[in-house]
Amino acid sequence: MQTADQRGQKEILVIYGDDPETMALRLAAAAGLAERIGDRHKRIGLKPNLVVPRPACEGATTHPELVRGLIAYLQQQGFTRLAILEGSWVGARTEDAFTVCGYRKLAQDTGVALIDTQQDHSRTYDCRGMELAICDCAMEVDFMINLPVLKGHCQTMLTGALKNHKGLIPNQEKRRFHTLGLHRPIAHLNTRVRSDFILMDGICGDLDFEEGGNPVPAGRMAAAWDPVLIDAWAASQLGYAAEDIPYLGLAENLGLGTADLRQALIQALSVPAAADRKVFHPGVKVMHLVPFIQEDQACSACYAALVFALSRMNRQELKRLSGPIGIGQGFKGKTGTLGVGNCTGGFTASIGGCPPVALAVLDFLRKQAIQGIS
Repeated sequence: MQTADQRGQKEILVIYGDDPETMALRLAAAAGLAERIGDRHKRIGLKPNLVVPRPACEGATTHPELVRGLIAYLQQQGFTRLAILEGSWVGARTEDAFTVCGYRKLAQDTGVALIDTQQDHSRTYDCRGMELAICDCAMEVDFMINLPVLKGHCQTMLTGALKNHKGLIPNQEKRRFHTLGLHRPIAHLNTRVRSDFILMDGICGDLDFEEGGNPVPAGRMAAAWDPVLIDAWAASQLGYAAEDIPYLGLAENLGLGTADLRQALIQALSVPAAADRKVFHPGVKVMHLVPFIQEDQACSACYAALVFALSRMNRQELKRLSGPIGIGQGFKGKTGTLGVGNCTGGFTASIGGCPPVALAVLDFLRKQAIQGIS
């Protein structure tokens, strides 16, 4: 029989909405974060993704409102030794990202320190068979809270919890990661850098590029203790299986967690809701997919699952989908040809889910393309 801690380690909490600050606070409370941290004197590191100086609405960076909600929770619980740790990619200055992304103001409002890892000293560590340089600040915390963005990546397909720690190494090491192929060093880095709790920003992560530009509003956030498991879950939300992301298997083999989603205990704290997608500015890639969608009051998470699934299909598969795909609450009780989500249950061919998972939607649409149903 599993202990409560063992069950908690496999738990993924998901919340839907459009208020990152409140959502983060609720997730932290539901996860019992304060109890898991314990000693109020511990040094706590908060690691967002600020890869470039672009506001979170563009799909690349962690919403400062999320971090604000988490800080409010921690400070209410008596934790005072907090610091935000981050280093942007080698082509950008972290100081610019702190300002543009709203973290400079956040630090001023909350009294939490900002540490630019691009300016920090580093040491080389044995990371279970790989020698990697890690910034001092990352090794000095007692409890690390990982705050990644759920988004695509041009090389690794996914950037989530495990890859987010790349911001805790010096620029020279970041360059070397690319010569090493990214996947292996990402996995080995996480054997040394802590990931004690993960709060993943899935509000509007980018379709397939780590620097943003094609945000896909999904209106969700997730919390977990296992970085491999939540990354496997994140991959499925983008239309990938865990085995499609090599560093997940490598991390699993290093004992960092499990990539088997069948072991996940997924609990939703709220139901999906529609968000105002007009406040976002979809890029060309997302707009290219819009003609394949017939939306009527679609919830953001459901709509995002369809967008991510369509983005994974090739041109020939898309051509076979001759008619638009119905999605949204407006289709409840109606008939149609091809639909996604529980609301299209009356269609000739539909896949259920509230919301559905992009990986399952992709499999469904590919089968329909082969059969030529649409």
